[in-house]
Amino acid sequence: MTYSASMVAAFVRKTGPASEIQVGNVPTPTVGPADVLIRMAATAVNHVDLFVRSGAYPTALPLPFVIGRDVVGTVKAVGTDVDPSMVGQRVWSNSLGHDGRQGTFSELVLAPGDRVYPLPGGVDPATAASVLHPAGTAYLGLVREAHLRSGETVLVAGAGGAVGSAVVQMACAAGARVVATAAPKDFEWCSTSGADVVLDYRDPDLATQIAISAPDGVDVWWDNSGRNDLAQALPLMRQGGRVVVMAGMGSMPQFRAGDLYTRDLRILGFAISNASVPDLAQAARVINDLLSDDRLRVRTGSVLDLSRAREAHELMEAGGHVGRVVVTP
Repeated sequence: MTYSASMVAAFVRKTGPASEIQVGNVPTPTVGPADVLIRMAATAVNHVDLFVRSGAYPTALPLPFVIGRDVVGTVKAVGTDVDPSMVGQRVWSNSLGHDGRQGTFSELVLAPGDRVYPLPGGVDPATAASVLHPAGTAYLGLVREAHLRSGETVLVAGAGGAVGSAVVQMACAAGARVVATAAPKDFEWCSTSGADVVLDYRDPDLATQIAISAPDGVDVWWDNSGRNDLAQALPLMRQGGRVVVMAGMGSMPQFRAGDLYTRDLRILGFAISNASVPDLAQAARVINDLLSDDRLRVRTGSVLDLSRAREAHELMEAGGHVGRVVVTP
Protein backbone atom coordinates (compact mmCIF):
# COMPACT_ATOMS: atom_id res chain seq x y z
CA MET A 1 0.00 0.00 0.00
CA THR A 2 1.29 3.49 -0.83
CA TYR A 3 0.83 6.65 1.20
CA SER A 4 2.45 10.08 1.36
CA ALA A 5 6.05 10.39 2.56
CA SER A 6 4.98 13.13 4.99
CA MET A 7 2.01 13.81 7.24
CA VAL A 8 0.67 16.59 9.45
CA ALA A 9 1.36 16.22 13.17
CA ALA A 10 1.45 18.21 16.41
CA PHE A 11 4.84 17.86 18.06
CA VAL A 12 7.42 19.41 20.38
CA ARG A 13 11.14 19.71 19.83
CA LYS A 14 11.75 19.94 23.58
CA THR A 15 9.63 19.49 26.69
CA GLY A 16 8.09 22.61 28.18
CA PRO A 17 4.90 24.71 28.15
CA ALA A 18 2.09 24.35 25.62
CA SER A 19 3.71 27.11 23.57
CA GLU A 20 6.31 24.52 22.53
CA ILE A 21 3.66 22.64 20.50
CA GLN A 22 4.08 23.05 16.76
CA VAL A 23 1.89 21.76 13.93
CA GLY A 24 3.49 20.90 10.62
CA ASN A 25 4.73 18.21 8.28
CA VAL A 26 6.84 15.34 9.61
CA PRO A 27 7.97 12.15 7.89
CA THR A 28 5.40 9.37 7.77
CA PRO A 29 6.65 6.63 10.12
CA THR A 30 8.16 3.48 8.68
CA VAL A 31 6.15 0.35 9.44
CA GLY A 32 8.26 -2.26 11.20
CA PRO A 33 7.53 -6.01 11.19
CA ALA A 34 5.35 -5.90 14.34
CA ASP A 35 3.76 -2.49 13.72
CA VAL A 36 0.34 -1.21 12.71
CA LEU A 37 -0.14 2.10 10.88
CA ILE A 38 -3.43 3.78 11.78
CA ARG A 39 -5.16 6.70 10.07
CA MET A 40 -6.29 8.74 13.06
CA ALA A 41 -10.01 9.52 13.32
CA ALA A 42 -9.98 10.87 16.88
CA THR A 43 -7.71 11.35 19.87
CA ALA A 44 -8.13 13.12 23.20
CA VAL A 45 -6.14 15.13 25.74
CA ASN A 46 -5.34 13.47 29.07
CA HIS A 47 -3.71 15.05 32.11
CA VAL A 48 -0.76 12.70 31.67
CA ASP A 49 -0.25 14.17 28.18
CA LEU A 50 0.41 17.53 29.83
CA PHE A 51 2.91 15.97 32.23
CA VAL A 52 4.80 14.21 29.43
CA ARG A 53 4.85 17.28 27.17
CA SER A 54 5.99 19.56 30.01
CA GLY A 55 8.67 17.15 31.25
CA ALA A 56 7.00 16.69 34.67
CA TYR A 57 6.66 12.97 33.91
CA PRO A 58 10.14 11.88 32.76
CA THR A 59 10.07 9.25 30.02
CA ALA A 60 12.04 8.43 26.91
CA LEU A 61 10.92 10.75 24.11
CA PRO A 62 12.05 10.64 20.49
CA LEU A 63 12.49 14.23 19.32
CA PRO A 64 10.67 15.80 17.63
CA PHE A 65 8.00 14.13 19.77
CA VAL A 66 4.43 13.76 18.50
CA ILE A 67 2.17 14.41 21.50
CA GLY A 68 -0.84 12.35 22.56
CA ARG A 69 -1.70 9.03 24.17
CA ASP A 70 -4.92 7.57 22.69
CA VAL A 71 -6.00 6.92 19.11
CA VAL A 72 -9.05 5.62 17.30
CA GLY A 73 -8.84 5.09 13.58
CA THR A 74 -8.57 2.74 10.61
CA VAL A 75 -5.63 0.47 9.86
CA LYS A 76 -3.81 1.56 6.71
CA ALA A 77 -0.87 -0.86 6.75
CA VAL A 78 0.69 -3.59 8.89
CA GLY A 79 4.10 -5.14 9.29
CA THR A 80 5.07 -8.55 8.02
CA ASP A 81 4.47 -10.17 11.43
CA VAL A 82 0.94 -8.77 11.78
CA ASP A 83 -2.26 -10.34 10.42
CA PRO A 84 -2.85 -8.61 7.05
CA SER A 85 -6.62 -8.90 7.50
CA MET A 86 -6.35 -6.00 9.98
CA VAL A 87 -5.97 -3.55 7.07
CA GLY A 88 -9.19 -1.56 6.79
CA GLN A 89 -10.41 -2.44 10.30
CA ARG A 90 -11.36 0.18 12.89
CA VAL A 91 -9.07 -0.08 15.92
CA TRP A 92 -7.85 1.76 18.99
CA SER A 93 -4.85 2.07 21.29
CA ASN A 94 -4.37 3.89 24.58
CA SER A 95 -0.68 3.46 25.45
CA LEU A 96 1.27 5.51 22.92
CA GLY A 97 3.27 8.71 23.47
CA HIS A 98 5.39 7.21 26.25
CA ASP A 99 8.55 5.16 26.82
CA GLY A 100 10.01 5.87 23.39
CA ARG A 101 6.74 5.53 21.47
CA GLN A 102 5.56 8.46 19.37
CA GLY A 103 2.14 9.90 20.14
CA THR A 104 -1.19 10.19 18.40
CA PHE A 105 -1.68 13.82 17.35
CA SER A 106 -0.94 13.04 13.70
CA GLU A 107 -2.72 12.03 10.53
CA LEU A 108 -1.05 8.61 10.67
CA VAL A 109 -0.12 6.88 13.93
CA LEU A 110 2.35 4.02 14.30
CA ALA A 111 1.54 1.56 17.07
CA PRO A 112 3.00 -1.78 18.17
CA GLY A 113 0.60 -4.47 17.03
CA ASP A 114 0.27 -5.91 20.54
CA ARG A 115 -1.09 -2.57 21.77
CA VAL A 116 -3.85 -2.30 19.14
CA TYR A 117 -7.41 -3.55 19.73
CA PRO A 118 -10.53 -3.77 17.54
CA LEU A 119 -13.17 -1.06 17.95
CA PRO A 120 -16.65 -2.56 18.41
CA GLY A 121 -19.10 -1.85 15.60
CA GLY A 122 -21.30 1.20 15.97
CA VAL A 123 -19.07 2.94 18.51
CA ASP A 124 -18.42 6.59 17.68
CA PRO A 125 -14.65 7.30 17.35
CA ALA A 126 -14.80 10.54 19.36
CA THR A 127 -16.68 8.81 22.18
CA ALA A 128 -14.21 5.94 22.21
CA ALA A 129 -11.17 8.23 22.14
CA SER A 130 -12.59 10.15 25.10
CA VAL A 131 -13.04 7.11 27.32
CA LEU A 132 -10.09 4.83 26.48
CA HIS A 133 -7.48 6.23 28.85
CA PRO A 134 -9.87 6.88 31.78
CA ALA A 135 -11.46 3.44 31.43
CA GLY A 136 -8.11 1.69 31.22
CA THR A 137 -6.97 3.52 34.34
CA ALA A 138 -10.20 2.63 36.16
CA TYR A 139 -9.90 -1.05 35.25
CA LEU A 140 -6.29 -1.39 36.36
CA GLY A 141 -6.89 0.43 39.63
CA LEU A 142 -10.07 -1.40 40.57
CA VAL A 143 -9.28 -4.89 39.29
CA ARG A 144 -5.51 -5.39 39.16
CA GLU A 145 -4.63 -3.23 42.18
CA ALA A 146 -7.64 -3.15 44.52
CA HIS A 147 -9.09 -6.57 43.58
CA LEU A 148 -12.60 -5.13 43.80
CA ARG A 149 -15.34 -7.64 44.61
CA SER A 150 -19.07 -7.48 43.97
CA GLY A 151 -20.97 -6.02 46.89
CA GLU A 152 -18.10 -3.87 48.17
CA THR A 153 -18.37 -0.11 48.69
CA VAL A 154 -16.18 2.23 46.64
CA LEU A 155 -15.63 5.89 47.50
CA VAL A 156 -14.73 7.95 44.42
CA ALA A 157 -13.44 11.44 45.24
CA GLY A 158 -13.45 13.78 42.27
CA ALA A 159 -16.05 11.66 40.52
CA GLY A 160 -17.09 14.33 38.04
CA GLY A 161 -13.94 14.11 35.93
CA ALA A 162 -13.13 11.69 33.13
CA VAL A 163 -11.24 9.15 35.24
CA GLY A 164 -13.57 9.62 38.20
CA SER A 165 -16.71 8.91 36.21
CA ALA A 166 -15.02 5.93 34.53
CA VAL A 167 -14.22 4.54 37.98
CA VAL A 168 -17.86 5.00 38.98
CA GLN A 169 -19.08 3.20 35.84
CA MET A 170 -16.60 0.33 36.10
CA ALA A 171 -17.23 -0.15 39.80
CA CYS A 172 -20.97 -0.32 39.14
CA ALA A 173 -20.40 -2.80 36.31
CA ALA A 174 -18.46 -4.96 38.80
CA GLY A 175 -21.41 -4.98 41.20
CA ALA A 176 -20.02 -2.51 43.74
CA ARG A 177 -21.90 0.19 45.62
CA VAL A 178 -20.51 3.65 44.86
CA VAL A 179 -20.35 6.77 47.01
CA ALA A 180 -19.14 9.73 44.95
CA THR A 181 -17.94 13.17 45.94
CA ALA A 182 -18.10 16.00 43.41
CA ALA A 183 -19.08 19.61 42.85
CA PRO A 184 -22.85 20.23 42.75
CA LYS A 185 -22.70 20.95 39.01
CA ASP A 186 -21.58 17.33 38.50
CA PHE A 187 -24.16 15.64 40.75
CA GLU A 188 -26.48 14.66 37.91
CA TRP A 189 -23.61 13.29 35.82
CA CYS A 190 -22.31 11.20 38.71
CA SER A 191 -25.78 9.79 39.32
CA THR A 192 -26.19 9.04 35.62
CA SER A 193 -22.83 7.25 35.74
CA GLY A 194 -24.25 4.97 38.43
CA ALA A 195 -23.26 6.45 41.79
CA ASP A 196 -25.62 5.37 44.58
CA VAL A 197 -24.82 8.43 46.71
CA VAL A 198 -23.34 11.76 45.59
CA LEU A 199 -21.91 14.17 48.17
CA ASP A 200 -20.57 17.72 47.90
CA TYR A 201 -16.79 17.53 48.30
CA ARG A 202 -16.80 21.03 49.82
CA ASP A 203 -19.19 20.08 52.63
CA PRO A 204 -17.37 20.89 55.91
CA ASP A 205 -19.08 17.84 57.41
CA LEU A 206 -18.08 15.54 54.53
CA ALA A 207 -16.50 12.87 56.75
CA THR A 208 -19.74 12.48 58.69
CA GLN A 209 -21.76 12.27 55.47
CA ILE A 210 -19.44 9.54 54.14
CA ALA A 211 -19.75 7.61 57.40
CA ILE A 212 -23.54 7.79 57.16
CA SER A 213 -23.48 6.72 53.50
CA ALA A 214 -21.10 3.82 54.18
CA PRO A 215 -21.98 2.69 57.72
CA ASP A 216 -19.91 -0.51 57.44
CA GLY A 217 -16.90 1.37 56.08
CA VAL A 218 -15.40 1.96 52.66
CA ASP A 219 -13.67 -1.01 50.97
CA VAL A 220 -11.92 0.91 48.17
CA TRP A 221 -11.09 4.62 48.43
CA TRP A 222 -10.14 6.20 45.09
CA ASP A 223 -9.09 9.85 45.23
CA ASN A 224 -9.13 11.18 41.69
CA SER A 225 -8.87 14.76 42.96
CA GLY A 226 -5.21 14.38 43.92
CA ARG A 227 -5.70 15.79 47.43
CA ASN A 228 -4.96 12.39 48.99
CA ASP A 229 -6.38 13.30 52.39
CA LEU A 230 -5.48 10.01 54.06
CA ALA A 231 -6.01 11.45 57.54
CA GLN A 232 -9.70 11.70 56.62
CA ALA A 233 -9.90 8.54 54.53
CA LEU A 234 -8.31 5.86 56.70
CA PRO A 235 -10.65 6.11 59.72
CA LEU A 236 -13.64 5.72 57.39
CA MET A 237 -12.48 2.45 55.87
CA ARG A 238 -13.46 -1.13 56.58
CA GLN A 239 -10.87 -3.62 57.80
CA GLY A 240 -8.86 -4.85 54.82
CA GLY A 241 -9.72 -1.74 52.79
CA ARG A 242 -7.58 -0.43 49.96
CA VAL A 243 -6.65 3.14 49.04
CA VAL A 244 -5.81 3.74 45.36
CA VAL A 245 -3.36 6.60 44.73
CA MET A 246 -2.95 7.66 41.10
CA ALA A 247 -3.13 11.48 41.14
CA GLY A 248 -1.60 14.43 42.96
CA MET A 249 2.05 14.26 41.97
CA GLY A 250 3.04 16.96 44.45
CA SER A 251 0.78 16.07 47.38
CA MET A 252 2.41 15.02 50.66
CA PRO A 253 -0.29 13.20 52.64
CA GLN A 254 -0.03 12.71 56.38
CA PHE A 255 -1.93 10.18 58.51
CA ARG A 256 -1.80 8.27 61.78
CA ALA A 257 0.07 5.03 61.27
CA GLY A 258 -2.28 3.32 63.71
CA ASP A 259 -5.24 4.02 61.41
CA LEU A 260 -3.44 2.05 58.71
CA TYR A 261 -1.85 -1.04 60.19
CA THR A 262 -4.28 -1.90 62.98
CA ARG A 263 -6.98 -2.65 60.40
CA ASP A 264 -4.88 -4.22 57.64
CA LEU A 265 -5.41 -1.31 55.26
CA ARG A 266 -3.30 -0.95 52.12
CA ILE A 267 -2.21 2.05 50.05
CA LEU A 268 -1.74 1.16 46.38
CA GLY A 269 0.00 3.47 43.94
CA PHE A 270 0.02 2.89 40.18
CA ALA A 271 0.24 4.61 36.81
CA ILE A 272 -1.32 3.19 33.64
CA SER A 273 1.87 4.17 31.81
CA ASN A 274 3.65 1.32 33.59
CA ALA A 275 1.05 -1.32 32.71
CA SER A 276 2.24 -4.43 30.90
CA VAL A 277 0.99 -5.47 27.48
CA PRO A 278 -1.04 -8.38 29.00
CA ASP A 279 -2.58 -6.00 31.57
CA LEU A 280 -3.62 -3.58 28.83
CA ALA A 281 -5.03 -6.39 26.68
CA GLN A 282 -7.18 -7.63 29.56
CA ALA A 283 -8.40 -4.10 30.20
CA ALA A 284 -9.17 -3.72 26.48
CA ARG A 285 -11.43 -6.77 26.50
CA VAL A 286 -13.46 -5.34 29.37
CA ILE A 287 -13.54 -1.86 27.82
CA ASN A 288 -14.81 -3.27 24.51
CA ASP A 289 -17.52 -5.28 26.27
CA LEU A 290 -18.73 -2.17 28.09
CA LEU A 291 -18.53 -0.03 24.94
CA SER A 292 -20.55 -2.62 23.02
CA ASP A 293 -23.25 -2.54 25.73
CA ASP A 294 -23.22 1.28 25.93
CA ARG A 295 -22.13 1.07 29.57
CA LEU A 296 -19.15 3.41 29.19
CA ARG A 297 -20.27 6.97 28.68
CA VAL A 298 -18.40 10.22 28.59
CA ARG A 299 -19.02 13.95 28.32
CA THR A 300 -17.34 15.52 25.31
CA GLY A 301 -16.74 19.21 25.82
CA SER A 302 -14.74 20.45 22.82
CA VAL A 303 -13.84 18.92 19.47
CA LEU A 304 -10.87 20.66 17.84
CA ASP A 305 -8.99 19.86 14.67
CA LEU A 306 -5.32 18.95 14.69
CA SER A 307 -4.20 22.47 13.79
CA ARG A 308 -5.49 23.61 17.22
CA ALA A 309 -3.46 21.10 19.24
CA ARG A 310 -1.83 23.83 21.33
CA GLU A 311 -5.26 25.21 22.23
CA ALA A 312 -6.39 21.69 23.20
CA HIS A 313 -3.56 21.42 25.74
CA GLU A 314 -4.19 24.95 27.02
CA LEU A 315 -7.86 24.15 27.60
CA MET A 316 -6.94 21.13 29.71
CA GLU A 317 -4.31 23.05 31.66
CA ALA A 318 -6.67 25.97 32.39
CA GLY A 319 -9.04 23.67 34.28
CA GLY A 320 -12.76 24.16 34.73
CA HIS A 321 -13.49 22.59 31.34
CA VAL A 322 -16.54 20.33 31.43
CA GLY A 323 -16.15 17.27 29.25
CA ARG A 324 -13.28 15.79 27.30
CA VAL A 325 -11.16 17.69 24.78
CA VAL A 326 -11.18 15.67 21.56
CA VAL A 327 -8.90 16.27 18.57
CA THR A 328 -9.67 15.11 15.05
CA PRO A 329 -7.74 15.40 11.77
